[in-house]
Amino acid sequence: MKKIIDFVNQMEEELTALRRDLHRHPELGFAEHRTAKKVKNYLSQLGLEVEEVATTGVVATLKVAPGPTIALRADMDALPITEATDVDYKSQNEGVMHACGHDGHTAILLATAKVLTKFKDHLAGTIKFIFQPAEEGPGGAKPLIEAGVLTDPEVDNIFGLHINNQLPTGTIGVQKSAVSAAADEINLKVIGESGHASTPQRGIDAIYTAGEIVTSLQSVISRQIDPHHTAVINLGTIEGGYRRNVIADEVQITGTVRTTDPDLREQMPHKIERVIKGITTSQGADYELDYNFGYPVLINDTPLVEEMVPKLKEVDSFNQIKYLPRPSMGAEDFAYYLREVPGVFFRLGAGGETMDYYDAHNSKFNFDESALKLGVILFITLTLERIKDF
Repeated sequence: MKKIIDFVNQMEEELTALRRDLHRHPELGFAEHRTAKKVKNYLSQLGLEVEEVATTGVVATLKVAPGPTIALRADMDALPITEATDVDYKSQNEGVMHACGHDGHTAILLATAKVLTKFKDHLAGTIKFIFQPAEEGPGGAKPLIEAGVLTDPEVDNIFGLHINNQLPTGTIGVQKSAVSAAADEINLKVIGESGHASTPQRGIDAIYTAGEIVTSLQSVISRQIDPHHTAVINLGTIEGGYRRNVIADEVQITGTVRTTDPDLREQMPHKIERVIKGITTSQGADYELDYNFGYPVLINDTPLVEEMVPKLKEVDSFNQIKYLPRPSMGAEDFAYYLREVPGVFFRLGAGGETMDYYDAHNSKFNFDESALKLGVILFITLTLERIKDF
């Protein structure tokens, strides 16, 4: 392992260059054409079997000898954000930015592929390197799974990571069960009846009704859910009305629902609609509710976490392996892979020593690039531990 870590340390300059090149050229979901081409060329030069899947996805396979099949995944897409940093590798694509660290994830997995290919004589089994598009939406994991990335051969375990500026560099964060929340969508139309503002009794005020709904939906969280469960209802947009002196006959509301318990998630549409129906009925209004399930709860495989954490603690490169106290209320479509095969999703600390980096999805987002090599070491350690008995 020492030789491998020494080699990773020697790659630090290359890792940084890879990440910065990707950062200069961010691309949105399913439009990662330059990124996918760069990834494909890099992997092909390593002599790996490379396949393009799901429009801009790339999967490379390293087949060594009989043994388990391990998959490692990185997401490649950027966000529709105008970058406000002053770094010399700032985004060259106007209105698009790597503000969530996916450039780092891609660089980490490319370097991991290079290291494992170099030391393949010490390996067994098969390793799949999955470069996924569109994690930020509409979602790339499901199309890749449908394209067969977890089969031929069947994947035994899968690992992923996400750069995290809320953890210092050198810290690896992990949860034993729920990691990230499910993210579902509310699309609600409140239907009233228009009329003149001077005669409110002759109309049905959709704005007033919508206001009651907006307020009362928070009672689902405070009065209908076990306080030990975590859930969020956030209504992000509301639009309705035509003129100041006209009673609005229609209001559109959109929002998101976040839950970390799969059973509670299934109950939320009923709980929410019950409130909406009660209020609209009391006001003589009507409604149309379109409730869409999005990314599911990301749940780590507990036995695999408990097996891997002690092994990671033996690696001197890491300062701390930390069990995180609560799941993130953000969503992550790595959850779909974990519905199919056992795996673990890690948080890679990249906040430096001072922890003064901006959080993800901020126009000034950046991270401590010295964390990149630690991501490579993390992936390699996990892979070697899963194949060591073969």
